Amino acid sequence: MNYLAEKLSTAMKFYKIFIITFLSLIVFSCESKKKPAPAKFTLEVEGKTSKFQLNASLKAKVVNVNNGPIEAVEYTLNNQKLTNSSTNPAVLETTIPTDMLLGKQLLKASVTYGGGKTVPVKTNITVLSTSKPKIYTYKIINTYPHDNKAYTQGLEFYRDTLFESTGQRGQSSLRKVDFKTGEVYQQINLENKYFGEGITVLNDTLYMLTWQANKGFVFNPDNLKQLRTFSYKKSKQGWGLCTDGEKFYKSDGTEKIWILDAKTLQEQYAIQVCDNKNTYVKSNELEFVDGKIYANSYQKPSIMIINPKNGALEGLVDFRGLKEKTTVLPTTDVFNGIAYHPTRKTFFVTGKYWDKMFEVEIVEK
Repeated sequence: MNYLAEKLSTAMKFYKIFIITFLSLIVFSCESKKKPAPAKFTLEVEGKTSKFQLNASLKAKVVNVNNGPIEAVEYTLNNQKLTNSSTNPAVLETTIPTDMLLGKQLLKASVTYGGGKTVPVKTNITVLSTSKPKIYTYKIINTYPHDNKAYTQGLEFYRDTLFESTGQRGQSSLRKVDFKTGEVYQQINLENKYFGEGITVLNDTLYMLTWQANKGFVFNPDNLKQLRTFSYKKSKQGWGLCTDGEKFYKSDGTEKIWILDAKTLQEQYAIQVCDNKNTYVKSNELEFVDGKIYANSYQKPSIMIINPKNGALEGLVDFRGLKEKTTVLPTTDVFNGIAYHPTRKTFFVTGKYWDKMFEVEIVEK
């Protein structure tokens, strides 16, 4: 009898534990259902396009997927605060600032909700110029011999001396050239692992890029002695290089042209090349003339004239027909190389493996 009573008592204890556990789970489940779902927001740009010209109207809205109240929203474009004419904080009605950098820019909404909680939501838009580029052509002033074994990457005049950099692994070099005869009278070769790219001169010092090695070289232009090297950080490739006398501009094959600090050679920010309709990639050899960047468009017989302040493509120089004025061989490659002669006020242009270099004037069509 005592044995049966003991068994019954044990069973009752397990039953009570089961009931308590079961009821606790029900209460917890009910309480969980009562808790509001975490806030979730999206930022949506109104209209059929995400491309906007400078000073164009821009409308966007913050959508709370869970339909909770929004207390306040601060909007920025490329970290620049936007004015909002809408009385509804969840709706943005503004215009694109005229001093905005062109290209893909980050539109951000900092949303305040739920008694002071803040969450950022983001999307991208593309900012374009308001004007289409002017079209230019060229007038040949002189024609000079050029080494048709030179895979030309950079051209630069310094103290009336023409410097040329060449590419291809195992063929990359830096040389001084007599532009009138085409004679190479001083040359150094890079190690075979390097693919030479663009050059420029600042403060009596010559700077040269390499393509994929994430490295640039610094030389004494008088004797071509290497002084030091530098590395790329944000831009992973080296294409073209020029200077305005205070800072460097460096292209990397994308739509970006990077602005580099003159002392540290580190990328500070980038402009993106755009006209009133599109974004342009593959700016190659660069030259800075009268406040504008002149850039070879890789694999195209043209030079882009770019505003260095915001990336606007302001002009396009059509060089079609120039390659046909050379001795075209199976090895003759694309148009590349720009050097401005500040005394003669003319441009010197050539191409990869071209046997001629041309002194030209650029004239508006």
